Amino acid sequence: MDLQSYFRQQAEAIWPEVVACRRWLHQHPELAFEEYETSNRVKQELTAIGIPFKDNIAKTGVVGTIQGSQAGPVIALRADMDALPILEENATEYASTRPGKMHACGHDAHTSSLLGTARLLWSVREHIPGTIQLIFQPSEEKNPGGASVMVKEGVLKNPRVQHIIGQHVMPLIPTGKVGIRSGKYMASSDEIYITIHGKGGHGAQPHTTVDPVAIAAQLITALQQVISRRADPRMPSVLTIGKVVANGATNVIPEKVVMEGTFRTFDEGWRSRAHELIKDLAHGLVEGMGARLELTIERGYPVLFNDETLTPRMRQHIADFVGEDNVLDLDLWMASEDFAFYTHEVPGCFYRIGTRNEARGIVHGLHTPRFDVDEDALKLSTGLMAWLAVQSMRDQLQAS
Repeated sequence: MDLQSYFRQQAEAIWPEVVACRRWLHQHPELAFEEYETSNRVKQELTAIGIPFKDNIAKTGVVGTIQGSQAGPVIALRADMDALPILEENATEYASTRPGKMHACGHDAHTSSLLGTARLLWSVREHIPGTIQLIFQPSEEKNPGGASVMVKEGVLKNPRVQHIIGQHVMPLIPTGKVGIRSGKYMASSDEIYITIHGKGGHGAQPHTTVDPVAIAAQLITALQQVISRRADPRMPSVLTIGKVVANGATNVIPEKVVMEGTFRTFDEGWRSRAHELIKDLAHGLVEGMGARLELTIERGYPVLFNDETLTPRMRQHIADFVGEDNVLDLDLWMASEDFAFYTHEVPGCFYRIGTRNEARGIVHGLHTPRFDVDEDALKLSTGLMAWLAVQSMRDQLQAS
């Protein structure tokens, strides 16, 4: 059986249903760990196909299992399900019906696409050399990340998963093209919370105060020394303070300043070292100027690492499916993804599906109020993932 041609044809045939599912999910967005209706829709679809599943994993997660007719490796395919707290500004017929909640990162497309892939794989299970776990994961957008919870609850065990594959829509890449990178791809992401407690007073009498605003200004600048003078310049790192709240007035020096930010990098050792440097610098500067510091760094997602044996093979299989001219080699990206938690447990490959269509005005970025996807991309995403699943299992068998 020519599975590549079959997956192409069937992906085209089921595309209207995949789109309908995606649009329903887009109209009914749910935030992290609140994906109850989304989870129920996933279970309904899996039941209709005939795929057995386990639910209530990481609260709202669902894992379907496709057992092939032949013994072989166990692999996993992952889709995330949660939306973002964003007010949608699109006027499409399928726009969010829930003000302040929106699928602005394409997780509706990921979930519907994996359900389509599940249909394709189930229909050829007699040709599948092993077992495929279908992971529908909650809370990719919020710490601690649904992936970390699912890993702790044993989603990669019983049966033990040999490798995992994930895909994500990308509005920077035209529809029909696929982006991939071997090795380090996406950065770690940690959250920084700082409160500087000073002594407030009248703006005309600064000598009677300990001004937390002036101290905060110096701290923001000084923290950049961690990047410019302590980091290896060959190691990309970012330290951003994105929120500063003083709540003083033109003539009022406040009692405290609250700041929030993020630290990101591509090396786990440097990541831990940087945390200590940030703490030491902040305490020394703030306390040296007479104020009191509260500082918390919450570890978020680790570095996403695409396995350097699995990923080149996946790149070749992608090229076989879409043509070499439609495969893009991606650069490092400072954004983060909780798929990274899986890649620290088993070999993983995370790639990008292009969804940009300038002629239709589908050009807006992830996490923006006008984000949308070119739904034609769902023909490729469903068929390609099915193809990669089977081919990666065959590769595993040949290597063993």
